[in-house]
Amino acid sequence: MNQGFTYIDYGIFGLYALIIIAVGLYASRTKKGVDKTAEDYFLAGKTLPWWAIGASLIAANISAEQFIGMSGSGFAVGLAIASYEWMAAVTLLIVAKYLLPIFIRQGLFTIPEFIEKRFNTKLKTILAVFWISLFIFVNLTSVLFLGAKALDTIIGTGDGSTIIYFIAGLALFAAAYSVWGGLSAVAWTDVIQVTLLVIGGLITSFIAIDHVTPEGGIIKGFSHIYHTAGDKFHMIIKRDNPEFMNLPGIAMLVGGLWVANLYYWGFNQYIIQRALAAKSLKEAQRGLAFAGFLKLIIPLIVVIPGIVAFVMYTQPEGTSIIGGVKDAFTKTGGGLDVDRAYPWLIGTFIPPGIKGLVVAALSAAIVSSLASMLNSASTIFTMDIYKPYINKSASNKDLVKTGRISVLAALAVAALLAPQLGSLPQMFQYIQEYTGLVSPGILAVFLMGLFWKKASTKAAITGVISSIPIALGFKFMPIEMPFLDQMLYTMLITMVIILGVSLSLGEGDDNPKAIPLLKETFVTDKVFNVSAYAILTIVVVLYSVFW
Repeated sequence: MNQGFTYIDYGIFGLYALIIIAVGLYASRTKKGVDKTAEDYFLAGKTLPWWAIGASLIAANISAEQFIGMSGSGFAVGLAIASYEWMAAVTLLIVAKYLLPIFIRQGLFTIPEFIEKRFNTKLKTILAVFWISLFIFVNLTSVLFLGAKALDTIIGTGDGSTIIYFIAGLALFAAAYSVWGGLSAVAWTDVIQVTLLVIGGLITSFIAIDHVTPEGGIIKGFSHIYHTAGDKFHMIIKRDNPEFMNLPGIAMLVGGLWVANLYYWGFNQYIIQRALAAKSLKEAQRGLAFAGFLKLIIPLIVVIPGIVAFVMYTQPEGTSIIGGVKDAFTKTGGGLDVDRAYPWLIGTFIPPGIKGLVVAALSAAIVSSLASMLNSASTIFTMDIYKPYINKSASNKDLVKTGRISVLAALAVAALLAPQLGSLPQMFQYIQEYTGLVSPGILAVFLMGLFWKKASTKAAITGVISSIPIALGFKFMPIEMPFLDQMLYTMLITMVIILGVSLSLGEGDDNPKAIPLLKETFVTDKVFNVSAYAILTIVVVLYSVFW
């Protein structure tokens, strides 16, 4: 049944690539004789409406790590991995109401810039280096590798020999419009990308479900996977589940997942940069609420296909028998390759013609995330390292030029390192775990700096530096602990360190750089409030049904 890539598919994919590059270059244009300013390049001239912000947030977020990595986790553990998506919808509301008003009123270009205003330049630089390293060595490399692995399975040789060529192709594609156009090109192409990835993702899910049983039918197919793989449809998994260490039961709701989500959605440059580029605070908040609604449907696109692949692999009674399914998920030398779930479904069940659209959707997810990460890494390097340390008198032209060069440099390093990730099992869990080494300390510094006026600079520096050995101590201690629990305890200990050092060295006084928090700062409009109540209600219903 493995249907190849036809000329029609190549034509559809080629048309998609041309449209994205054309829109990106069109969005990059400037008035004749007028050079781009730093605000134009890094913040799209602060002109983004709510719908572009919401679409761009999801396009930046949904990438190969979700389509490939989260589908793989869906195969391994089931719907419980969807907590990352559904709790993210709630997190977006918290960020919109309590963090965005502060960031936008500070007129920030970058998240490290807030640290400079609240604490000092030294701590800002430490965090800037943290983020650039994380973007290049974890995020960019993993997205490039997973994307290339998927394309190798679907339209390549399938044995890994073409992965390196797809890595190069994806890198060049992302660079084609993002290097010149900056955030404006990235954000406006993201509107097309997110539409395509949602449509393509739903097509893949429905076609895969339709093929689960010999009789066919989406309703019958979903009923079959629900009844034959019922243990995969629980959001809260039990301690005896082999995946408990990755998804530690109730802690997914009240524990370390909040650390991962608040850090990612509230203090991650390549995510929050879209909101900083909004026309107004109201537009930014509505954009995050729109993104929250989109997050609610993502598990249908990325997790359910993984469960479908699991059912077809285990072949319970009443399941369609697919030739070669066992071999498809078996690694050379033995072991289960769960990250092949999504690309295997596409390669096996999506018919010619539609396959070109689906692969374009997958590529849209990969390329939009690459472009977003590249733009944000270059923004931090240019505004937080180049300008203050290398060229203090840099003009707008110098800043834009440096931004473009740093995009190419980051992409080159990531492309060279990406092939080294081939030996990792569940890529999505790898990304979460290694991001979790630095995110708890950074989140602790931000939360204390935002909401506790006595937090001192020395305490923040002590806290963020000590958080790394604390996180490593939890990771390598003799008693095994779920990494989300490790993240929670690391953050809490870091906050205690910041509190103790601040009180012992600051004599109990408020920090003169403390952010004044007034009640009116956190007032939101009716549209946002209604959206928030709707999202919260849907999340409660989902957890009640799939508990």
